[in-house]
Amino acid sequence: MTSVTPEILEKLQNVSTATLTTALFRRGFRNVFIQGPQRMNPGANMVGPAYTLRYIPAREDLDGLESFADRENPQRKGVEECPDGAVFVIDSREDSTAASAGCILATRLQMRGCKGIVTDGGFRDAPEIAALEMPAYHTRPSAPTNLTKHHAVAINDPIACGGISVFPGDIMVGDNEGVVCIPLHLVAEIAEETEEMTIFEDFVLEMVQEGASIFGLYPPTDPETKVKFATWRQENNR
Repeated sequence: MTSVTPEILEKLQNVSTATLTTALFRRGFRNVFIQGPQRMNPGANMVGPAYTLRYIPAREDLDGLESFADRENPQRKGVEECPDGAVFVIDSREDSTAASAGCILATRLQMRGCKGIVTDGGFRDAPEIAALEMPAYHTRPSAPTNLTKHHAVAINDPIACGGISVFPGDIMVGDNEGVVCIPLHLVAEIAEETEEMTIFEDFVLEMVQEGASIFGLYPPTDPETKVKFATWRQENNR
């Protein structure tokens, strides 16, 4: 299995999902951005390996309130077993008419060292979850308990979330725009490339803010651009 070092994850802390989707598109990956979920509590990037929960439609004979007492309930078990440093990703079949989870479970995940929680459905207790330090992404608030619509069936299996495939261990990166899933085997090269891309994009933005044309600058087809970039990078210790 590909080893993801803390240094690789640190590089991704400063990279936007926009830059990541471009780097992945360069490698032929078009469907890596989770469609629908929005960040509830803007802040620093969310970065970590995916730990997944999958829901199927609820069934009345299985999904009563008593099911929460079962220690094998995948939702409850997943929260208690989610590893430190992971991102808890929930497949809710893009159905936000019932909650994927609430503030108590989200708080437990935060206390266990979870780096974030993502669903293509909705969360209940949304104001309280938005107040947590842990990044959280959902499509909209949803007060009804998950049992009214969702039956938790599997943890740490491949899932769909917001129209993309998420495999356990894939690296999830979330910023204030949304969430990208990086296939595990690509994460080291993507982190290296996008760190460099981000530095160049910072240079380009500064030049444009000073009145420069994008022609020859972005992309850098004018040889003079590379000279100016090298000088800027040295002056800014980048």
